[in-house]
Amino acid sequence: MKLESTLMTRTLLTELALMPMTDGAALLDGAVLMDGARILWAGAAADAPDADHVERLAGRLVTPALIDCHTHVVHGGSRAAEFAQRLEGASYADIARAGGGILSTVRATRQASEAELLAQALIRVDAMIAEGVAVIEVKSGYGLDIETELRMLRVARAIAGVRPVQVVTSWLAAHAVPPEYAGRSDDYLEQVVLPGLRAAHVEGLVDAVDGFCEGIAFTPAQIGRVFDLARDLGLPVKLHAEQLSSLGGASLAARYGALSADHLEYAGEADVAAMAAAGTVAVLLPGAFYTLREVRVPPVAAFRAAGVPMALATDCNPGSSPMTSLLLAMNMGCTLFRLTPAEALAGVTVNAARALGLRDQGVIRAGAVADLAVWDVADPAELAYRIGGNPLFRRYFRGQA
Repeated sequence: MKLESTLMTRTLLTELALMPMTDGAALLDGAVLMDGARILWAGAAADAPDADHVERLAGRLVTPALIDCHTHVVHGGSRAAEFAQRLEGASYADIARAGGGILSTVRATRQASEAELLAQALIRVDAMIAEGVAVIEVKSGYGLDIETELRMLRVARAIAGVRPVQVVTSWLAAHAVPPEYAGRSDDYLEQVVLPGLRAAHVEGLVDAVDGFCEGIAFTPAQIGRVFDLARDLGLPVKLHAEQLSSLGGASLAARYGALSADHLEYAGEADVAAMAAAGTVAVLLPGAFYTLREVRVPPVAAFRAAGVPMALATDCNPGSSPMTSLLLAMNMGCTLFRLTPAEALAGVTVNAARALGLRDQGVIRAGAVADLAVWDVADPAELAYRIGGNPLFRRYFRGQA
């Protein structure tokens, strides 16, 4: 995204605790100088350059604005009834095989207009912005025909035109097999997923390519066909992998140099090693783990030992993670997956940026995008510690509050 300077003055934020996410260290008496949409300087307040305008933040904590790197915020309908079914013992896979799950959302999404989809999505997006989020990844995947998949991505692009937020899109037509292609998943790939991706690319609607590699979705070989086309088009890839079983999807993603592999409850040693070698980010989604009442946690200790960056996201979707709170995802990441509070904060800033291929975001340093969050907390750990609270004082998007 091209960044234009919208502020004609150099604005200095001072009297703040600075958590730049560049080396893990906090600066208790820090300052940040913004020049339009970019950070010009960050460091100790005593060394701050001159500025045209000064804003004093009374000792509040400043971090990069948050990044939700895995969402499905554009969709139609609700799946509250399935919540009750799961409480009565039905599994996610059982519901999907019975025509519910993703396919029920497909029906609702196909019936919704662009205006209806946008209005529904903005409710979720507004909740995210209110918690300091400045970047949201949005996937297709609830249309499962070319027309609706493209409509979803057009709506995703439209969000950034009506809200102060950056949207990064992912083509996820390989999310499920629609009823009209039951038993013919290869035909669905050939007739919908691949030509639809070409059309989305021509229209400028897609930033990355995703898929669902699972027994109820697509095999590694089928995902490989999608990734081959993505590579031909010059598009990065990411993958829903090892959520419900171990199929080697994470290793496949790593072989394609994927930006991220997501979920990963069933990732094994080979997956971890492959991701470490490829620099693929592990995106952990505790909202889905919680909602589905899973018991197998992602191999966090193995990721940590191998140096695999770990990100956190809401996985905001109508079925397995109807959650819009990235702050709650941080708490869940610590409580359910045993991340440290520092790892959780990195997971929604610098590592989330990496999971989207955003090189100058998620950190506070000279040259980075001026997306900042100001918090009414004294300790960064409070962001992950509190349950259901929102200590956001102010959010700066492209240098503007």
